[in-house]
Amino acid sequence: MIKWIAAILGYSFFRLPGALLGFILGSLFDATRNKKENKRSFTNVFSQQEEVTPGDFELNLLSLSSIVIKADGQVNQTELDYVRQYFVSAYGKERANATFRTFNDVIKNREISSQRICIFLTHRTRYEARLQILHFLFGIANADGQVSQAEALEIQKMAGFMRVNFRDFESIKAMFFKTGDHAYKILEIEKTATDAEVKKAYRTMAKKYHPDKVQHMDPVHIKGAEEKFKEVQKAYEQIQKERGVV
Repeated sequence: MIKWIAAILGYSFFRLPGALLGFILGSLFDATRNKKENKRSFTNVFSQQEEVTPGDFELNLLSLSSIVIKADGQVNQTELDYVRQYFVSAYGKERANATFRTFNDVIKNREISSQRICIFLTHRTRYEARLQILHFLFGIANADGQVSQAEALEIQKMAGFMRVNFRDFESIKAMFFKTGDHAYKILEIEKTATDAEVKKAYRTMAKKYHPDKVQHMDPVHIKGAEEKFKEVQKAYEQIQKERGVV
């Protein structure tokens, strides 16, 4: 596992205050000491070019999570709880603890390169899976009730590294930033769009974010896809209501 992390991150680390990252991992990790991991395959989540083990994916996801948590210079307990609950729901308490433990043992006191991790994931994941990762990261940032600008900018950088279309990024971001035109941003259209264009955009986005797209992933990821799908539906209904369209 150490060799894998060295290959992916290239040991291009910069110093991070140990107390900060230690607090993050200490809050996520509990006293469970059984290191036996579930060996379920993530082959379906990743492309067929190269198989990635469950531990690889989880460590990458946890690494990106830690970057988002500290993006605004604060460590919020609700964000920590969100990550822990997500990992336990997705992988089980035993396996989640094993991931937290490995991360803490190998990477503590170092800052992770989000660029290297995101590029690694880009070459090995489907596009819809990367959209789900972004939705998860925004969920972390929003766990305390508000996504800060620093957090949003950090996630935007990750989206760029993962080659996510900017309009797709803005669509997911709008699901957490409820501005006056967020419904249009979710559907990736302008306010000047005709009723026919609104309907077409809705069908396109509903297809893109349909939960069937991530049926190969864990139930918690499918739940995230269902949340995005509902946001698309609500955005369409809001626009229809505002325009008085029956």
